[in-house]
Amino acid sequence: MKFIVGKKLNMTQYFAENGEVIPVTVVKAPEIVVTQVKTGETKDGYNAVQVGVSPQVAGSRHSNKAKTGHSKDLGTFGKFVEFRLENSSEFQIGQKIDVSTFEVGEIINVTGTMKGRGFTGVMKRHNFAGFPGSHGHDKPRSVGSIGSRYPQHVNKGRRMAGHMGNSQVTVKNLQIVDVDADKGLILVKGAVPGHPNGMVKISTTGVTKPLFQEVVETKKKK
Repeated sequence: MKFIVGKKLNMTQYFAENGEVIPVTVVKAPEIVVTQVKTGETKDGYNAVQVGVSPQVAGSRHSNKAKTGHSKDLGTFGKFVEFRLENSSEFQIGQKIDVSTFEVGEIINVTGTMKGRGFTGVMKRHNFAGFPGSHGHDKPRSVGSIGSRYPQHVNKGRRMAGHMGNSQVTVKNLQIVDVDADKGLILVKGAVPGHPNGMVKISTTGVTKPLFQEVVETKKKK
């Protein structure tokens, strides 16, 4: 599995060779450094690779003593990100990873923190239909009944008003449209979670598909 950590920049259009216009999200992904390798044989008990992300991507200007001491021989990082793998023994501490390892057409999963939308009601948060605006309903946007007599408390998981957004989201089966290794850019087809300049995690699924299907013209027999 290939992986990298980048910063979401903006969305734009990509014009393919066949003239098709593809909406893409531009992700700037400078090289990352492997700071720790975890295996099932160690005290960690699972296979994973920890990488250090630059402060420009992580959004953190300062690094505390704990972060500095953890990677004192590798550099200064704004954040450490972990990727779980089936086999992590292929990586070594100090190994650098950049966008040149990715290929056009690869199917990827992108993980990011979605935008926070504050305290919202059930109609915006859970897409409730609401009550009629007349016939005695004085609160048509309310949640309605939240339980009966038994068990004398609100069940866990009940959809109610509350904090919306600001949670980790993974969008699966996106596709890489183009890779610019010189500038450290990856063009991803479609939208990715998070706000502009937000940090996103990119990992491949091992599947590669063509960007567009060739249209074969068939002549109808008269």
